[in-house]
Amino acid sequence: MTESIDVSTLKSWLHDGEEIALFDVREHGQYGESHLFHATPLPFSRLEVDVFRLVPRRQTRVAVYDGGDDRTAGVAARAAERLRELGYTEVFELSGGAAAWKRAGYALFAGVNLPSKTFGELVEHAYGTPRVTARELAEWQIRERPPVVLDGRPISEFHKMSIPGAICCPNGELAYRIKDIVPDDETPIVINCAGRTRSILGAQTLINLGIANPVYALENGTQGWYLVDLPLDHGKSRHYAEDTGNQSLKAQSQALAERFEVPFVDAGTVGQWAQDSDRSLFLCDVRTPEEYRAGTLPGAQLTPGGQLMQAADQYVGVRRARLVLFDGDDVRAAVVASWLRQMGHDASVLKGGVASGLSLKPISAPTPPVLQGISAPELAQRLQAGTVTVVDLRAGMAYRKEHIPGSIWSIRPRLASDLDGMKNDVVLVADEADLARWNAQDLSVAPLLLTGGIQAWKEAGLPLHASADRPADADCVDYLFFVHDRHDGNKEAARQYLAWETGLVQQLDAQELAEFRLPEHAGT
Repeated sequence: MTESIDVSTLKSWLHDGEEIALFDVREHGQYGESHLFHATPLPFSRLEVDVFRLVPRRQTRVAVYDGGDDRTAGVAARAAERLRELGYTEVFELSGGAAAWKRAGYALFAGVNLPSKTFGELVEHAYGTPRVTARELAEWQIRERPPVVLDGRPISEFHKMSIPGAICCPNGELAYRIKDIVPDDETPIVINCAGRTRSILGAQTLINLGIANPVYALENGTQGWYLVDLPLDHGKSRHYAEDTGNQSLKAQSQALAERFEVPFVDAGTVGQWAQDSDRSLFLCDVRTPEEYRAGTLPGAQLTPGGQLMQAADQYVGVRRARLVLFDGDDVRAAVVASWLRQMGHDASVLKGGVASGLSLKPISAPTPPVLQGISAPELAQRLQAGTVTVVDLRAGMAYRKEHIPGSIWSIRPRLASDLDGMKNDVVLVADEADLARWNAQDLSVAPLLLTGGIQAWKEAGLPLHASADRPADADCVDYLFFVHDRHDGNKEAARQYLAWETGLVQQLDAQELAEFRLPEHAGT
């Protein structure tokens, strides 16, 4: 039976210096509406899919919570029970959930990636990061010597919308690519993202490295550009040349790591850490996805450096765990680690990187239950005969865009109740087969699984339907309207988002603020 803890106990655990994994097990949209500052999202629908990489050590202290309200009643208890079944030995449920946390006088936060976004605001204040407005940048771009505009986001985000003329160069790549993109020391450089955090951290990265060029963060990123009615590009893919990159800033990156007391450790030390039953270890390859796929170290996970700074909770679920970063050039890992140390992480750099010879045992995870498959043509025949019920487990917005005619949308917290009394065979549709397999264990009978998912249905030339309002907004608990509406032509949503971002620091209490380790007088 899972032990319950009260708010005061959890608050003390969050600041006692020991490892802890704090999970909000509601769905993504519910989490994004209001959650604890240090909580990592682990939706119950994805629990088994994600928990083993987020918490590789089964003895880790784990606390889970839900909303403590009627909408999410029982989800935390179900998640805690499941974690124990999976072998986690120290699992606790916050009594009363997020509602109890709020009643105790502690803040709940909207949005995602809270520690990183708050850190970005603190960095701008501490370092005095120079910035340029959208209108100023537009004027600079028509000068005889225009600035180079670099977008610090991944190419997938850059493709959605970008500043005209910008080049995609994710923040984790800046130290390694900048001298190939901007070979002289006079051209101004402007770093942008969609909002604020990556603009600030990208610009300050180059400044901390001591490059001679004038460097600025674009104030409010693409949203700031859009809010003053400047046109954005869409569908662009211009980025740094993949076969370039150099170590010309290696000395500066090493000096930066030394400044922030980043340890450099050898393979033998990391191997010993991996045997430590009292500490969690994450081996992080901060290079590009292409480099990772070409060959990485056994036991490593792909954590592109810019995203590790921006969204560490997508890769690391244990606070105060050991993070060991590596690359292939001795430049990127040092720079990323310098920021992670300031964020409060125990980050080190692996000497020799991919050539170190380190070989860790891959994270062990149980195999999901086996489900019998059904082909798209066979499913179409059975649907026509009325002998099956199709349940779509993909994202709610993906279902709205296109789904199999006659299918229903559901999500794990309510899956069993949605199918209660169903007499037909059930067929599950999912983008990730393992997600469907794990979700299926909540049902009293074994369902079938559409082989190849919705893509196989398309390839078979079978029809798809769209539904603009089904599932209803209130049912789309996996979608965070707060974040996405700002990119859909909604200026008021963009203004609200930027106000939220700049107001984060004021919501922190003294203990939460003390977790960051920015140096005093950083900008001097």
